[in-house]
Amino acid sequence: MNILFLTMSQFDSIDIYNIYSDLMPTFIGNGHRPYIVSPYEKRFAQETELFEFSDYSNLKVKVGNMSNVSLIEKGLSTLRLGRKFYAAINKYFSKVKFDLILYSTPPITLAGVVKKQKARQHAATYLLLKDIFPQNAVDLGMMREGGLLHRYFRRKEKQLYALSDHIGCMSDANVDYLLEHNPEVASEKVGVSPNSIIPKQIVRAEKSRQEQREKYGIPLGAVIFIYGGNMGAPQDIPFVVQCLKTVENRSDCFFIMCGTGNCYSVLEQYVKEDNPSNVLIINGLPKAEYDALLQACDVGLLFLDHRFTIPNFPSRMLSYMEQSMPILACTDRNTDVGKVIADGGFGWWCESRYPAIFKELCEEIIDVPNKYAEIGAAGRRYLEECYTADRCCRMILERIGLSTKENT
Repeated sequence: MNILFLTMSQFDSIDIYNIYSDLMPTFIGNGHRPYIVSPYEKRFAQETELFEFSDYSNLKVKVGNMSNVSLIEKGLSTLRLGRKFYAAINKYFSKVKFDLILYSTPPITLAGVVKKQKARQHAATYLLLKDIFPQNAVDLGMMREGGLLHRYFRRKEKQLYALSDHIGCMSDANVDYLLEHNPEVASEKVGVSPNSIIPKQIVRAEKSRQEQREKYGIPLGAVIFIYGGNMGAPQDIPFVVQCLKTVENRSDCFFIMCGTGNCYSVLEQYVKEDNPSNVLIINGLPKAEYDALLQACDVGLLFLDHRFTIPNFPSRMLSYMEQSMPILACTDRNTDVGKVIADGGFGWWCESRYPAIFKELCEEIIDVPNKYAEIGAAGRRYLEECYTADRCCRMILERIGLSTKENT
């Protein structure tokens, strides 16, 4: 089976580590060939280029800048994206017959590409719903509900759902939300396709832990909390700063904030003004260095803005689970990520409204270092049972009426 996969992930190779690159080898292992279409943002000064490999093809399409830019520039680039993807597919893959069109959100503006390719190829279509837009923008006050932009993008969203033969959501709460707010969508075509990875075997050696702590100037005796990922509006970084203020300058805990995003400067300003002795901010790291840093840490952090009405499900939690680390999630009430963590016995949850409660949970966690291994091991087991790329691939193939090699 030939699979056309449309993604906004920076997809340089299937050997890199993310929820999409890990999914592609599982399709290959089941005898299918992915044709990946991914972006080259203008900032990288690269022209559209096709990379051919023995078992997959990767078409990198030159598009406008979409990350770490103003909302206006991102919006214009998003609107032009579908046309650029479609032209590139027609140029480089015109002789390929696709059996499955697989695509993820964001963005919803790929609807035009999907519609044209579906009509031309008579292929099955499968949406990996990772982002519910434009409602997320409305939740964060970036777009007026009922306004011109909202109505335009809402039509695009509904068009994408209608074009999709199957819709895979990240969690049960996402399924419920989608069906409740889009009653025209048939429930039988909606299911769960969770964020997933190919888990690596991790040995958390004490020597590596000490080396990393010395490298970054992290105290050896403190409990280390780490947040790794995007630092933008969805994480409500001003609230994160309020949380950090409740535990600053303590000697029994240390907080690492590692990532990039439009709100990174908010953390920089906080550190510059308050100079907390137990907070370290890092403006992003290569994946290998970030994984090594995780070896020095005890607890992974998740943050989501309390205003969200849509149930986000952050994929960054998978890195913590892979490392057998307990998780402290500080989120809105509409996501079920906190319930999954708490019910699964691999962490704690609080609502992202009250810094004082965050502090109370941190103190509770600091008091039970002898339980980290047990709690973290529960997270690793949950990952291997529920969030592997093999399992996600199997779910997708079964939804479209195919079986995996494992089941044949």
